[in-house]
Amino acid sequence: MGILDRLRKDWFILGIVLVITVAKLEPAFGVKAGPLKPEITITYIAVSAIFFNSGLSLKTEELTSALMHVKLHLFVQIFTLAFFPTAIWLFLQLLSITPINEWLLKGLQTVGCMPPPVSSAVILTKAVGGNEVRFSDNLFSCVLLSKQWGCLGSSSSVPFSSIFSQLFMTVVVPLIIGQIVRRYIKEWLERKKPPFGAISSCVLLMIIYTTFCDTFSNPNIDLDKFSLIIIVFIIFSIQLGFMLLTFFFSTRKNSGFTPADTVAIIFCSTHKSLTLGIPMLKIVFEGYEHLSLISVPLLIYHPAQILLGSVLVPTIKSWMISRQKVRIGDNKGKLFGLQFGISPHRHDQHLGMIGVESKNSEEPQV
Repeated sequence: MGILDRLRKDWFILGIVLVITVAKLEPAFGVKAGPLKPEITITYIAVSAIFFNSGLSLKTEELTSALMHVKLHLFVQIFTLAFFPTAIWLFLQLLSITPINEWLLKGLQTVGCMPPPVSSAVILTKAVGGNEVRFSDNLFSCVLLSKQWGCLGSSSSVPFSSIFSQLFMTVVVPLIIGQIVRRYIKEWLERKKPPFGAISSCVLLMIIYTTFCDTFSNPNIDLDKFSLIIIVFIIFSIQLGFMLLTFFFSTRKNSGFTPADTVAIIFCSTHKSLTLGIPMLKIVFEGYEHLSLISVPLLIYHPAQILLGSVLVPTIKSWMISRQKVRIGDNKGKLFGLQFGISPHRHDQHLGMIGVESKNSEEPQV
């Protein structure tokens, strides 16, 4: 892959680095009450725009197809919305006695409460050849998570009722309006295929920029390198550990999931949405001077899930093809180097560039 192709593929991650650098060099432009007026343009307009965009791009007609996979969706939602945040909370009770920065730990807890994304998990699932069922219940996730996030931010200077109402008005309402508008311009959307992903990504970069402008303009905020390195290690460990856990749960004999279902479960249960997460952080933790530190774990989690997923695609594809070639009664396989007694089968593991298919996708690409 050439340099230009690599830059084109990873432009959003490079954009994150760029806006944080610009915020470091010139924080005055994006701070509260600054020329950009982020307390209005970002908190209300930008956040609402992202979720309206998500509602506009969400294919309502796929909800019917999703109903045919109730068990699959139920597994992902329970794991994502119940098990994941609970497990992270218990883990953080142990980490609280360590010298790791407390705001980074709070950021890890918010990562646990994030809903799953659509695009990255679906792209990786398609690359493997798994069950490409669109997880179209992000609307449900947003409604349910509004309560969880309200509890996380309830200790801030903003009242709980204000947090919940703002989440509802800037997250749920724009999503619903986007879905309504889509009904009337569906044919135009399918014909023109607007770049929903690029639009959401650019707005998201603005939110990240203003968040770090507040950080760099505050001399009291400091982040030690030890905490940052440990958080990176923890995030990769969490992702890999939960991928293994979902694999074991979904391949039990009485689970009823096919190998293709397992692939979808592995990616969709462990991925977290940056597109939904950053705007919700901006709302729930409004008034926190350490908001940028809270957002760091999510900013690390996003590229980490894409990197780890891309590396594991050939291995997971190999396992899935092997499982599909054996008789149902001999459903045993090998994944992540763990042997389950299956003979390997020769097959082509060549995969196209991860993310190429996302260029024509209607969903936000982050």
